[in-house]
Amino acid sequence: MTHPPHDGQTASSPAELREQVEQTRAELGETVEALAAKTDVKTRAREKATEVKEQATVKAGELAEQTGAKAGELKAKAADLVHQAQDKLPDPIKDKAAHAAGQARTAAAQAGQLWEEKAPEPVRRTTSQGARLARDNRKLLLATAGVAVVMWLTCRRRKG
Repeated sequence: MTHPPHDGQTASSPAELREQVEQTRAELGETVEALAAKTDVKTRAREKATEVKEQATVKAGELAEQTGAKAGELKAKAADLVHQAQDKLPDPIKDKAAHAAGQARTAAAQAGQLWEEKAPEPVRRTTSQGARLARDNRKLLLATAGVAVVMWLTCRRRKG
């Protein structure tokens, strides 16, 4: 232990020896810190959880973006198909469909009016607040749903 290793340098002066000792101490300190960090399971778990959370957030954002793009494409395609179908319909059927749609709007308006008249005030107020919150936080609701889907798919993939 008091002899230097055969392939190591030997100090020619006490100052060099002190410098080598300080360098060895610094390296040993770094090694001890690295080993301590590896054995700190709680911190490593927290770091891993943060990393996974960030990855899930990024993936959810990507999925939300892809879903939005795909939804836009599908909506445009559906509108195109509806127009094509409408163009092929005979006029009497178009008239009946327009009449039925008008009746449906009237029925919906009557149902809304009935709701206003018959539902207790606290229920109407709570329902109105819930609808307003959902409208105001639409992006957050969609992002949360996206994260939930990603988490569900991840758990499902791990089980399978």
